[in-house]
Amino acid sequence: MAAAAFIPCGQFKTTYAKDTTIFPTPVSRAFAVLALVLLCLVPLVASRYQLNLAIQIGYYGIAALGLNILVGSTGQISLGHAAFFGFGAFTSAYLNNAYGIPVFFAIPLAGLITTAVGLVFGIPAGRIKGLYLAIATFASQFILEDFFARADWFTGGSAGSIASPFGLFGYEFSSDQSYFYVVLAYLVVMFLLGANLLRSRDGRAFVALRDHYLSAEVMGINLTKYRILSFGISSFYAGIGGALFGHYLGYVSAEAFTILLSIQFLGMIIIGGLGSVMGTLMGTAFMVLLPEVMEAGVQNLGGILPGMSDALAFIKQAAIGLAIVLFLIFEPDGLAHRWRMIKAYWKLYPFSY
Repeated sequence: MAAAAFIPCGQFKTTYAKDTTIFPTPVSRAFAVLALVLLCLVPLVASRYQLNLAIQIGYYGIAALGLNILVGSTGQISLGHAAFFGFGAFTSAYLNNAYGIPVFFAIPLAGLITTAVGLVFGIPAGRIKGLYLAIATFASQFILEDFFARADWFTGGSAGSIASPFGLFGYEFSSDQSYFYVVLAYLVVMFLLGANLLRSRDGRAFVALRDHYLSAEVMGINLTKYRILSFGISSFYAGIGGALFGHYLGYVSAEAFTILLSIQFLGMIIIGGLGSVMGTLMGTAFMVLLPEVMEAGVQNLGGILPGMSDALAFIKQAAIGLAIVLFLIFEPDGLAHRWRMIKAYWKLYPFSY
């Protein structure tokens, strides 16, 4: 009787490093490199409108990843992320305008200064949690909004602040085609840093704090330290994303950083998947493209239902709210979970396991 052939199945990872590797297989690494190469070719074929959307996904994705580290990986809550996003934008513009610091250096400095501000506002996180923490971060949103409106020396007040174009070695990245590469470079670096952070000792402490803070404390994890640290890291990502946002638009105004933007950041990580680095980018793309899809749909239906064009702004906001609710009900783990399920299905097909 011929020996039966067995197909190995199951988990064969014997170390934590193998279990948390960024690229679990050579094929996944090859696809990542191929995707990066294709992204570098986007400005050669994409229209200005498409590049604008891609750049938005980039700087919003960086800021959203910081929020996902805080909310998804650490279990803390923040309703003031847009304020830190705005603080990074104003800080980078201020450093460049007031002190002549090149934008190339002003952006990371803005991230560090925003980190310091985030650590200050994160101090209450060492003592409170849940609804009380949400209210505290909600207050930080309005404190910083009021600061933006009153600090004329820093933000320009109601007039706003001019943000110079990104420059390097005398060349200005003032067009969408050139600035796309700036945002892409920051996006790749910040996402690699975020992925490696969650694989580190501090990242494991964040997850332990999220899953069961009492057990984490028994294990010797300093809850106060890591709660405040997560706010600092989240603020750093928000500051970098905000700085890229400001220098892309060329103008920074306080009206852009309202509580509505904070809710949209929460929507990005909920739709993408809490605690997922890849899901953050997927959720950001979904939230950026959804209003554009709704606008295109309304324009196509304008001849049939003329009144829909007048309600376009409401339809966009309603679509975002509805999407968040539907994901919470039907896909609470987000797009990243659905993507993993699709990959697992084709990897194991036609076997049930």
